[in-house]
Amino acid sequence: MTTDQYLAELGQQFRVDAVRATSTAGSGHATSSMSAADLMAVLMARYLRYDFDWPDHPGNDHLILSKGHASPLLYAAYKAAGVISDEELLTFREYGSRLEGHPTPRLPWVDVATGSLGQGLPIGVGIALAGRRLDEMPYRVWVLCGDSELAEGSVWEAFEHAGYEGLSNLTAIVDVNRLGQRGPTRHQWDLGAYARRARAFGWHTVEVDGHDPAAIDAAYAEAIGAQDRPTAVLARTVKGRGVAAAQDREGMHGKPLPDVREAVEELGGVRNLTVEVRRPPASTAPRQAHGVHADLPRYTVGDRVATRDAYGRALAAVGADRADVVALDGEVSDSTRSEFFAKEHPGRFFECYIAEQELIATAVGMQVRGWTPFVSTFAAFLTRAHDFLRMAAVSRAGISVAGSHAGVAIGQDGPSQMGLEDLAMFRSVHGSTVLYPCDANQTARLVAGMTDGAGVRYLRTSRGKSPVIYGPHEEFPVGGSKVLRSSDADRLTIVAAGVTVHEALTAADELAADGIPARVLDLYSVKPVDARALWAAAEETGCLLTVEDHRPEGGLGDAVLDAFTDGRPVPRLIRLAVGNMPGSATPEEQLREAGIDAGAIVTAARRHVAEAGATNAAAA
Repeated sequence: MTTDQYLAELGQQFRVDAVRATSTAGSGHATSSMSAADLMAVLMARYLRYDFDWPDHPGNDHLILSKGHASPLLYAAYKAAGVISDEELLTFREYGSRLEGHPTPRLPWVDVATGSLGQGLPIGVGIALAGRRLDEMPYRVWVLCGDSELAEGSVWEAFEHAGYEGLSNLTAIVDVNRLGQRGPTRHQWDLGAYARRARAFGWHTVEVDGHDPAAIDAAYAEAIGAQDRPTAVLARTVKGRGVAAAQDREGMHGKPLPDVREAVEELGGVRNLTVEVRRPPASTAPRQAHGVHADLPRYTVGDRVATRDAYGRALAAVGADRADVVALDGEVSDSTRSEFFAKEHPGRFFECYIAEQELIATAVGMQVRGWTPFVSTFAAFLTRAHDFLRMAAVSRAGISVAGSHAGVAIGQDGPSQMGLEDLAMFRSVHGSTVLYPCDANQTARLVAGMTDGAGVRYLRTSRGKSPVIYGPHEEFPVGGSKVLRSSDADRLTIVAAGVTVHEALTAADELAADGIPARVLDLYSVKPVDARALWAAAEETGCLLTVEDHRPEGGLGDAVLDAFTDGRPVPRLIRLAVGNMPGSATPEEQLREAGIDAGAIVTAARRHVAEAGATNAAAA
């Protein structure tokens, strides 16, 4: 058969296999897979360069199925490439199957998890940017998008960033099939509407019949030929293509076809074509670095240093030691202090501007290529990117994130700038690490420790200067804590982190002067938490008083409480947190108004001791 006939037959095979897989599963997106089948067939057979035997080949192209619900199409393509069997194809959506409802890196050929729409293209930008400015290698990034997801703002953050960077190694293939989940999309089959928007962001565009293999072939060739900008291939397709009972019909989204036998027959029957995906040219894998041997900045006990300053200088030092470390910022590097890295390592610093979703996505894309990204912005603004952080965990991605300007302690800027929910947000991310240092030397050590960590790692930094209380050689393992005040006569334990550690120390000194000894525990590792230290403190002092510059929900207090959910006795727990709506005030006024300063700690401790004394007297 001719090339065009083969491509048409391969597309039909993909449709048949998508129908079969979803029918066997009793669920899944057959019609969304059928619309893009020809687009995938031409890509696999003619343009993708990939070694399926070596998924980590440094020269491999990257294929991201941004419309992750069309996973049956991707799995049908893998079957044709010979990397999964027909038997495995029909385990789609079964318990224990690698072929999940939306693709994840459980399959070695899947770079990132998709299915939360609007994320594939932003991550693709990160991979392409790594290829252009870091790897300096000729691999290409192909992102297959759906038209519905182009309503997501994150997609247009990606379009603008890619256009600005001139990422000619990136191609977005948009499956414009007109129908969304509940009916027509905003622009339906108006390819021009999408083209005008993409061109406005500096993209080359090609409008094509998405069911004409020769036209698709020419469009992909044109995309490769565009040497100064990314290309969007806008393909007019029909949802459910090839089956009259499903073709361009509303109400079929996410459902198997009603009569699988009839549908397969209408599509021409089961086929067993194979596709020979071309392998990439020989490439040299970058050196994989491990460990940090940097000469970290050192600070003298008693000096006053902001932890955000310590973060920036430590990151610059780690960058000097580790050529794989890259830094990304959301146009606030002078505040987060990642500017220190930018000045020393400009070739590995990436300005993502005020686009926090693209900021996180770019980091996820870069770690796909083996880079070690550190992302920084205000803690409050990271809430915009929570879904990208959530999906980064699903992708098994390794990224470090620093959120500065946390809590009411930032002072006069007011509540819109205060990160007061960030600990809860990051603690809720699967497999995450959450760290909250209180001084400069602790910060520097934790930055170094984050470099080779797993999953999503979060470091919370503060705006104001705080006293250095630890020496430069102190160790701070993840999952640890530090006891700063302790005696055999302690009446309670004050558990703090970050700025409240210093308030706790002041309070402990005042309480000691009143004859009330209090233990102070610096719980710098909020997740994983040092449960053993908390158990010991509870047993020895009987009461834990947590104080945090964060909302009561999901922060330090909840982390402490979670250490006692294994059935052991729960101690008396007193929790001080930010329950008010702050305004503009000095940092000292903010801490006092929120009830988390030294005075509030002293008052709560005295009340506890008085109540405990009254209880003991009554019992006697």
